[in-house]
Amino acid sequence: MINRALILGLILAASSNAEVSSEDAQKLGTSLTPVGAEMAGNAEGTIPAWDNASEFAGIDGRGQGGRQPVINPFADESVRFVINVTNVDRYVDKLSMGQIVMVKIYPESYQLPIYRTHRTFSNPEIIYRVAKQNAQNAWLVNDGNGVVGHTMAYPFPIPHGSNEEQAKQIMWNHMFRWRNGAVSRHVVQIAPTRQGTYSTTRLTESFTFRESLTDFQLATDPNIHFYFKQQIEAPVSMAGNILLIHETLDQVKENRRAWMYNRAERRVRRSPTVAYDSPGTAADGLRTNDDFDLFNGSMDRYDWRLLGKREVFVPYNNFELTNPQYRYADLLENHHLNPEKLRYELHRVWVVEASLKEAEKHIYKKRVFYVDEDSWQIVLVDHYNQDDELWRVSEGFHVHYYHRGVAWVAAHAIYDLFNRRYLVNGLSNEEPVAFNWQYLASSQEFIPAAIRREGH
Repeated sequence: MINRALILGLILAASSNAEVSSEDAQKLGTSLTPVGAEMAGNAEGTIPAWDNASEFAGIDGRGQGGRQPVINPFADESVRFVINVTNVDRYVDKLSMGQIVMVKIYPESYQLPIYRTHRTFSNPEIIYRVAKQNAQNAWLVNDGNGVVGHTMAYPFPIPHGSNEEQAKQIMWNHMFRWRNGAVSRHVVQIAPTRQGTYSTTRLTESFTFRESLTDFQLATDPNIHFYFKQQIEAPVSMAGNILLIHETLDQVKENRRAWMYNRAERRVRRSPTVAYDSPGTAADGLRTNDDFDLFNGSMDRYDWRLLGKREVFVPYNNFELTNPQYRYADLLENHHLNPEKLRYELHRVWVVEASLKEAEKHIYKKRVFYVDEDSWQIVLVDHYNQDDELWRVSEGFHVHYYHRGVAWVAAHAIYDLFNRRYLVNGLSNEEPVAFNWQYLASSQEFIPAAIRREGH
């Protein structure tokens, strides 16, 4: 939900400490898209120019009962070609290391169906205005671990400064990308065994930027980025447990605030370990807390480097993963998601590398992130262990909720190459209502006492 009056007021009151010149900021909406991608297509014509998702004009993607979007505008398109073990070496310059290794580890099943590229990204016009203002007013603080001078989404639509600063700005853009301001959703998390059997963890998640609170003017803490609440609905053994997070802007200055309500104990406890590489909720040890949303939280344990921009076949426009005609069993295979239901397209991505600092600890020694230039959504991640071996591979299956102007992922899968298992989070095909885009909340719904009342 967008509080237009408040946002416009924030824009007018923004700082004048410009980090990007007014001349460069004028590129947004001309040679650059309003949030900073290259407007033009590539020389070969395999990546088209951006046109603000005009191909969705006139399409009603709202679906029924909150199951948006159920309409796949590209359902009639055919696969152009498939990358598999027989031809993967021809395409290594257009693939991540994780994709190459996945093809070779699972030669009989893992493949990438390649479709025509569609640059489907769009946001509401007010967010374009916010991004342009942020370009001239947002800057990094505390060695890049905090941001000030921005409003809501995309603090750095034009990355600038040193290589490390640009790398961190790109990651901040991912964490600050526009997601409707506030939303609640019903999704599942599934970790199939090697034999393909699985149980389903059902989650209700609520999310709101601080600026989207109904009592925003009373929520005066400037170090809060957003509020997040996750309640387990099933299985019965965990149902009623709730995680509450106040995400701080500068997590070195102040760690993320987190609380857990445990149904069995009927108590709310502060949970300072819900961060970094502590195990994710109900994830069977297959993801860390900072794996959620492909990356979240503080960047302070790593050295960051921008490797540049590449053209890569990435998971994109995966509308079929939201299709309620499919059961979860239709999407899940023993070692990975069913390739027949997936879609990959050629897109430009920023490539950012994070290397663990010598004095710090994390189960991942190195991570390589592939960030979609249009949406700032991370779409691929390669995770390396302490022996510099590729350990886990993440895919964020991009989808554009075009009726809301929101780019997100239909699901996030993380594949463990050593255990030959994987975890998928975010599927909603069998849920009666997937998203509530009209969700609104006050700050009082995100206090510890509130989750104690909600627990059962």
